[in-house]
Amino acid sequence: MQAKEDVFLRSARTETGRFIGTEDLLKELAVRQADPRYKVEAVSWDRLEGWKFDQATGNLVHGSGRFFSIEGIRVSTNFGAVPCWTQPIIVQSEIGILGFLAKRFEGVLHLLVQAKMEPGNLNMVQLSPTVQATRSNYTQAHRGLKTKYLEYFLDHSRARVLVDQLQSEQGARFLRKRNRNMVVETSEEVPVHEGFHWVTLGQIHALIRQDNVVNMDARSVLSTIPLAGPGQQAGGAVEAGSRASPAVLGKGVAAGGALRTHDEIISWFTELKTRYELEVERIPLKDVGDWARDDRRIFRKDGKYFSVIGVSVEAGDREVPRWTQPMVQPQHEGVIGFLTKRIDGTRHFLVHAKLEPGNLDVLELAPTVQCITGSYKAAKPEDLPAFLHDILDAPPDRVRYAAFQSEEGGRFYREQNRNMVVEAGEDFPAAVPPDFAWMTPAQMNEFIKYNNYFNVEARSLIAAVGLPEEE
Repeated sequence: MQAKEDVFLRSARTETGRFIGTEDLLKELAVRQADPRYKVEAVSWDRLEGWKFDQATGNLVHGSGRFFSIEGIRVSTNFGAVPCWTQPIIVQSEIGILGFLAKRFEGVLHLLVQAKMEPGNLNMVQLSPTVQATRSNYTQAHRGLKTKYLEYFLDHSRARVLVDQLQSEQGARFLRKRNRNMVVETSEEVPVHEGFHWVTLGQIHALIRQDNVVNMDARSVLSTIPLAGPGQQAGGAVEAGSRASPAVLGKGVAAGGALRTHDEIISWFTELKTRYELEVERIPLKDVGDWARDDRRIFRKDGKYFSVIGVSVEAGDREVPRWTQPMVQPQHEGVIGFLTKRIDGTRHFLVHAKLEPGNLDVLELAPTVQCITGSYKAAKPEDLPAFLHDILDAPPDRVRYAAFQSEEGGRFYREQNRNMVVEAGEDFPAAVPPDFAWMTPAQMNEFIKYNNYFNVEARSLIAAVGLPEEE
């Protein structure tokens, strides 16, 4: 049987799909984005149907006890400059499924994507995985229609599992939230419903170069797809300049040449997890300090970070055509960026061991820089995140990748961050602060297989850095 890495790699090298061209898919997205059936309106709390503020705790909860809630946490840590704080957070303990259904056509693997409307998307509709559903959704707690294609992910007699991993969500916004990231391959005849399309990995890689086309859940799953086995070059046999070539990663994917060995990285990360402490206590939302609530928002008094709002949604082609819900609204755009550099001839990326209050295991590996830039406008230089200016002030000829990408549109309202990969200058030192480490792409690909190593922001960007390097 052909190795799955080879199957994925052939699909990544195929820029022309059998069923729809990339440009035609973009045109269809534009039509759907203008669909008058899609309406999202920010509303006051008293217009939320089925949601209420609990009288005893102030928590924002659904009357069914399902879906999710907005609660408070108190955080204590010895990581960073702020040792203690309180904040609202999304509590959603159930594990959802983010999954691509795959099928080979003329020997080339295609993935089934959906042009999916989500209320938080800036442009309403983006490409999502085949299935993107919480347990409450796919068990029909909303009393809506059944999730299409779900049977291929629950019944393994109908599809072969290619990827199956538990991966984390945003640790600053969710409390220990994880989703099951899956790719399953079927040989059955599959009915293609409206809004769904078979596309190759090469087509998806091309689309990630554009702003807000491929949604966050799709990018998370894409990051878990192996394009090379241990010790193989992912891009070595691909023609120069091929957009489907994972060339930012590919030059240096081989296991050799790493600054640190696999075991040394595990030891470095384990030592940091024992050095730093994280205590998170769930508290009533009414007891969260420095935050306030009016008739439309839960917000931080100094205007930083994010607020929680209510929205009313109409979407004629969703499982439920009309609903209301709370959403997290950012106060500013952010930046998510990797610095990259060749060290002794081998491509490396600079990762950051980052603590966030919702992390399941204290630290996760994050991009070099991950921050809301507006929160640091008045900060002193010494209080800025490390390497922020190396990313933001990079000359154009060192920017290997740059695109605005949306965050999860089911919970976050119109949030986008600038995603970047920047080539560090020749004089940039290989020696870095203790919370940072250089990793080769092969090491990054390997560590993604382990649950809760790379955070969702890093995985989202890793899904994009399989794109070509302009050299």
